Amino acid sequence: MTARAPIALAVADFRERVRRPAYAVTLLAAVGLACLAVPDAGSHWVIMDVGGYRGAYTSAWIGTVTALAGALWLTMGGFYVVRDAIARDERTRVGHILAASPLRTSTYLIGKFLSNFLVLASMAGVLAVAAPLMQFARGESGAFDPIALLLPFALITLPPLVLTAAAAVLFETVPLLRGGVGNVVWFVVSMVLLLGGQTRNAPLGGIGVRQAAESMRAALVEQGIDVGDREFSLGLTSVAEPLRTFQWDGFTPDAAFLGGRLVLLTLGIAVALLPALWFGRFDPARGPAAVLSKPGKAREGAQHEILGDLPGDVRGEPGTGGSISRPGVPVTMTAPVRGRAFWRLLAGELRVLLRGVSSWWWLVVAAVTVAGFATPEPTTLLPLAWVWPVLVWSRLGTQRVEHGLEGLLGAYPTMRRGLLAEWAAGVTLTVVTGIAPAVRMAATADWAGAAAWAGGALLVPALALALGVACRTHRVFQVVYLGLWYLAVNGVAVLDYMGVVRSGGLPAGPSPLAVGGLALLLVCAALAVRTARHAVR
Repeated sequence: MTARAPIALAVADFRERVRRPAYAVTLLAAVGLACLAVPDAGSHWVIMDVGGYRGAYTSAWIGTVTALAGALWLTMGGFYVVRDAIARDERTRVGHILAASPLRTSTYLIGKFLSNFLVLASMAGVLAVAAPLMQFARGESGAFDPIALLLPFALITLPPLVLTAAAAVLFETVPLLRGGVGNVVWFVVSMVLLLGGQTRNAPLGGIGVRQAAESMRAALVEQGIDVGDREFSLGLTSVAEPLRTFQWDGFTPDAAFLGGRLVLLTLGIAVALLPALWFGRFDPARGPAAVLSKPGKAREGAQHEILGDLPGDVRGEPGTGGSISRPGVPVTMTAPVRGRAFWRLLAGELRVLLRGVSSWWWLVVAAVTVAGFATPEPTTLLPLAWVWPVLVWSRLGTQRVEHGLEGLLGAYPTMRRGLLAEWAAGVTLTVVTGIAPAVRMAATADWAGAAAWAGGALLVPALALALGVACRTHRVFQVVYLGLWYLAVNGVAVLDYMGVVRSGGLPAGPSPLAVGGLALLLVCAALAVRTARHAVR
């Protein structure tokens, strides 16, 4: 193979990705991030707070802040956008063709790494294009300096994205990290890296916050502005008063910072090549471990497991009034099941939802529940109780697609009943995992908190179901929910669906009726999407 093979593979893979509607959505999200990074002068929501100040909207300030926001959010969220490259080759059987080709494993991995980076770099490019537009839109400075605006993207945004692209390749080649566990692990790891990257002693210069912050502090001192010990913050935060302005002309990177950027690039390439030690590139000749999975057999086994857990009236067993046969047998319809059909269906959906959940998982649930009864504050452990089941919730609305049962179960005559039972199964799981705070709040007559808890118990599975039905993959809910949970835990009251943010002893978040109403709207949306898909088949 020639030296151009990885580039050709990366370009071909990138072209295939940009044709998807999801790619356009990611670019629109990048535009939204640029708008958040440069809010209106009177906004109470900011990305960069320099001790109660912000820089005037010059090219240097807008370029740096937008680049920092891109490094922060694209590093964490971009991973979920690009992490499906190898799994897609496996699903589409392209991997089997590659296994028969003379393509080297290292070449394949570098090609996927470069493709991932191109996708992430294009998102950063949208930020870079949107930044000068935001400068002119805000109108605080008409002097455009392209170097001051674009240099931060090259030094701050792109190097962390190299590591993100490499991590996506690494995670896809490690069986334990390929699925939902990897999504959660990356969320935790990226948060640790990004928060640690903002500290003064961050290795390799972190994400560049320290260098920019020191330059900004020096500019404040020169202009006679004393911010005392007030912290600099990077991230979407709420401020009581609009930030005041100061003049900042950008920072000059030193040799140590530039050297750290080069080390990050080298480290990213090394991480991308590391799986060559064990990844067989779909080649059965290299042993069972070389093939990441066997989709056909795995799907067939999952079909029988799921159908076996559903009640007899869905499977079409004799004497149950059912109507659906197993794969390969013509589908026939009989009269709908009456009486206790919904409760049998709910029991079946609950067994399907919890299929394969280990005893260790339940042991953690039991430990959190016991601790929830023992802690002084009822809501202390509620965030932990309602983040632990994220991988199980993400199954809602997706299992029938992922295991090839959508057509079979879609023929069931009471689609609405089946979807409601699926949601009810998710609500049951949510109630069980968060039961301790509910009992504690009821025992202390904290009815406002109990109502907020009830709203959250309805909303979480409704969100999982709606995203699962609409997007047909478990990954979207995992990403969206982890972000929502993180913001709620960090005191963003407007997004507090659990009732853990308190003001005057009462939940400071949205009304439980509003949360419950949103849950019902999401369920209705899921039903509408599933009905529309059924109608066009």
